[in-house]
Amino acid sequence: MKAVREILYKVNINKVIGDTGTLIRNVVSDSREVIEKDLYIAIDGVNVDGHKFINSAIKKGAICIVCEVLPNKLHEGILYVVVESTRESIGIISSNYFSSPSSKLKLIGITGTNGKTTIATLLYSLYKTAGLKAGLISTVINYVDGKEIDSTQTTPDSLTINKLLYQMVEEGIQYCFMEVSSHGIEQRRISGLEFAGGIFSNLTHDHLDYHNSFEDYRDVKKDFFDNLPNTAFSLVNKDDKNGKYMVQNTKSRIFTYGLKTYADYKIKILESSLEGMLLKINESEFWSNLSGKFNAYNLLAVFSTASILGMPFSETLQLMSMLKNVKGRFEYLKLNNITAIVDYAHTPDALKNIINSINEIKTNKESLITIIGCGGNRDKSKRPVMGDIASSLSSKVIFTSDNPRNESPEKIIQDMVSGVKPLNSVKTISIANRKEAIKTACQLAKSNDIILIAGKGHEKFQEINNKKHLFDDYKVVKECLTKMN
Repeated sequence: MKAVREILYKVNINKVIGDTGTLIRNVVSDSREVIEKDLYIAIDGVNVDGHKFINSAIKKGAICIVCEVLPNKLHEGILYVVVESTRESIGIISSNYFSSPSSKLKLIGITGTNGKTTIATLLYSLYKTAGLKAGLISTVINYVDGKEIDSTQTTPDSLTINKLLYQMVEEGIQYCFMEVSSHGIEQRRISGLEFAGGIFSNLTHDHLDYHNSFEDYRDVKKDFFDNLPNTAFSLVNKDDKNGKYMVQNTKSRIFTYGLKTYADYKIKILESSLEGMLLKINESEFWSNLSGKFNAYNLLAVFSTASILGMPFSETLQLMSMLKNVKGRFEYLKLNNITAIVDYAHTPDALKNIINSINEIKTNKESLITIIGCGGNRDKSKRPVMGDIASSLSSKVIFTSDNPRNESPEKIIQDMVSGVKPLNSVKTISIANRKEAIKTACQLAKSNDIILIAGKGHEKFQEINNKKHLFDDYKVVKECLTKMN
């Protein structure tokens, strides 16, 4: 139990009605989860306004209400705290409630369009392999020093983040690596957190269904670096034109990494194959099990961060050579002399990067069959762009369903096909059923050919008409290739 006055530190308060010495059991933002002696925060969310459920929360036992607007009827014995922004306040209140856990470990945030999951997961793996206690908050999975906790959002809500960080502190964890999405920044889910560092991977076309423009999307990312303290560091990809912009107003120490331009940290690809790459940093060579130029950037971000945090050079390279592919990120298998690659690439730039990486590795004797779809109820403007990229750079393309959600899969496919140039149309076919699309690709593939299944990566379900159906690209393609024996 904590007194409300203890968890209001740094909250922008407009009005208080009641006794701030009131002891509360827990902090809750979902009225359905409220029980006796809880503090309920009414969030005006994207789809639902929590202010509508204040009375319901009180009936269930809430004794403190944090809101932006007072309800028409005030209940006796209830503490009401009116704040400027409940979205902003919930992060600060959550941090205070869990005794500011982010200040008790080194929290590193990774943001950008592509590479967040890979960089965060590789850093976690690196530090765990080094024998250090580490935590991970990512799209794929959350880890508290090796203990798995399922993940449902790229950036969880403030309460979940602080609860995870509190558990990490209790376990004696020293480092936590966390994906920071544009949604998480804009919705203030990281409010109240103390970051020891921030990493910027790149910025390309994505989430324009949510953000009004690319400039808005970019500026939301920049806000993360604007708010880093002078005790933190910023590490930015200098090869991305937005890297310099991200840190132009930050108070943090700035470091850069890149393959093309002069930067604080550089890497060179000496050899590349589907099995991995021979890389060179500071005249020292090492082998990585990861493939593709985009992964060279990810590995360089990992090396740079470890270096900034004080890990010895030789130890870092040795540990990096032991790192494995992240689930659903350039994850490949080879059966019956056919290679299948499963990747999360769901943006134009990510798709272009992975296809180019495959084309740089394969010979002219091998064909690349790409299976690609686009998500429903999301940014429609990228569909024709991705259709053009896939058909221009692949030997053959199968347009299929991704997570159609509440849209017609056939209509989404039509949007993708509209971007295909006439000369490339002969290379494309459309199969709405994703399992049939994968099965067809396996039947079309000849010896040594490569099948790329893009868009869903690590996901284990397909979302159709508000229902989630079990579906795992890796398992499906493995099953199809096995049956070809």
